[in-house]
Amino acid sequence: MKQFVVIGLGRFGSNVAKALYSMDHEVLAIDKDEEKVQDISDYVTHAVQADATDENVLKSLGIRNFDVVVVTTSSDIHSSILITLLCKEIGVKFVIAKAQSELHAKVLYKIGADKVVFPERDMAMRVVHNLVSSNILDYIEVTPEYSLVEIETLSHWVGHSLKELNIRGKYGISVLAIKHGKEIIVAPNGDDIINKDDILVVIGKTKDITRLENKYQT
Repeated sequence: MKQFVVIGLGRFGSNVAKALYSMDHEVLAIDKDEEKVQDISDYVTHAVQADATDENVLKSLGIRNFDVVVVTTSSDIHSSILITLLCKEIGVKFVIAKAQSELHAKVLYKIGADKVVFPERDMAMRVVHNLVSSNILDYIEVTPEYSLVEIETLSHWVGHSLKELNIRGKYGISVLAIKHGKEIIVAPNGDDIINKDDILVVIGKTKDITRLENKYQT
């Protein structure tokens, strides 16, 4: 069991806090809004109304003793940056911060954030890719340059081995796993055969993933 702090109880922050608590982790939820704190109090370990931009408040709550702090106050960029900075200066081991823009993310990384997330943008990208290509089952942007995708098998791939298909050579992407019904083949080798209804988990540069999507649309 890990100990988490979630600062900012908007929709994203509240969902993160509740999800972590449901997985049996200890969760301290913090927000300046008393109503938001009351609303989540039954779904986390502790909920506190406090101003997280106050260094003394963070120290009094023992923030540095927690494994991870999630800063979700991205709508107030000044507060987001200040809270992230304070958490790192106090000694928090791992800070995840929600960003509103690429510039916001750059600043967060510069001041010490260990990971920056764009939940709205990432969800929008997944929806768009699912709409554009019906064979794309899931789409996750790993970095601005690389993406991980679940794709349904193309009909002309069925019955051929990965070596024969040469997916890496043709598209520049790597097959990480093959889902065959309830069976999952992790790190498949070149001799593994693609069957009908198989799902491939692939990773590659976003531009190469797009080429593959275009292939599905033809």
